[in-house]
Amino acid sequence: MNPISGTARKAAIPGLIEKTLDKEVYEYEIIETQYAGHASIIAEEAKNKGIDIVVAVGGDGTVNEVARAIINSQTALGIIPCGSGNGLARHLMLPLNVKKSIEVINYGEIHNLDYGVINSHPFFCTCGMGFDAFISMKFSEAGKRGPVTYVENVLKEGLKYKPETYEIIDEEGTRHYKAFLISCANASQYGNNAYIAPQASMSDGLLDVIIMEPFDILEAPQVAIEMMNKTLDKNQKIKTFRTKHITIHRQNQGYIHYDGDPIMTDADVDIKLVSKGIRIVVNPDADKRKRKPNIVQNAFSEFFNDLNIVRGDITQQGRNIQALNKKLLRKLNR
Repeated sequence: MNPISGTARKAAIPGLIEKTLDKEVYEYEIIETQYAGHASIIAEEAKNKGIDIVVAVGGDGTVNEVARAIINSQTALGIIPCGSGNGLARHLMLPLNVKKSIEVINYGEIHNLDYGVINSHPFFCTCGMGFDAFISMKFSEAGKRGPVTYVENVLKEGLKYKPETYEIIDEEGTRHYKAFLISCANASQYGNNAYIAPQASMSDGLLDVIIMEPFDILEAPQVAIEMMNKTLDKNQKIKTFRTKHITIHRQNQGYIHYDGDPIMTDADVDIKLVSKGIRIVVNPDADKRKRKPNIVQNAFSEFFNDLNIVRGDITQQGRNIQALNKKLLRKLNR
């Protein structure tokens, strides 16, 4: 259990585990992480002892630390989502309610699923470079977590970010793109129901590669709302394909991210998929669940509907969008 991940306090979670976990099926132990990377050490030790399931209680960072220590083993990953984004848990349709997520663990249904590797770093949701890696770096430096902080960084930094030129090499050959971002998705979303790859699957043996071409200030709200509505792949600025392995060459070194964790790397980036390499406790009722729009989706929808650009006057256009940005942030901060 990561005591500092996400935005919610975790003092009540040990009591809920004691009350809810099926003792006829499981014996358990709770260990709190003490520092970055500690969850990997704990999970590695558990794997070596033959423990059946290691449960990550935290966000996508904690999930990544646990999962990368037990890949290609018989030890399974369980998730009690308590992070600020919970991208993998949301993709798997795990309950965000702690008690209900413990009940999923009681069922004990385990699937063998895919994971990815970027420059030797395992990832389970998404990895990428360009703007999303830049925002991951900004988000990691922020003093607070949550969707409001993420959206605030996107709005403040998005219009200043300069696209880069990338060379992409895969089994189909070599292609060149000028792109705002390139994301490789094993799962469908970044977190907070922001779907970068709506069609991505963790059981198809393929990565979904998303190339977002440069867009102007007038197109930004459309991109944002399509990400929340799971229709981003229909946007003309988006190029997508599926592959098992790609190499990406940039002109300079720069940031990449894996599951939202930013790191500086050389110009060359190697990304591959490992099929059925991680055992994960899944929700047996996932197909029956219906998603409800969250506050971020509702706020972005209103933002998009309110957008009324004055044609012809670029100064006035900028003022209008700045005013709507402030309105959106006020709504998210409530």
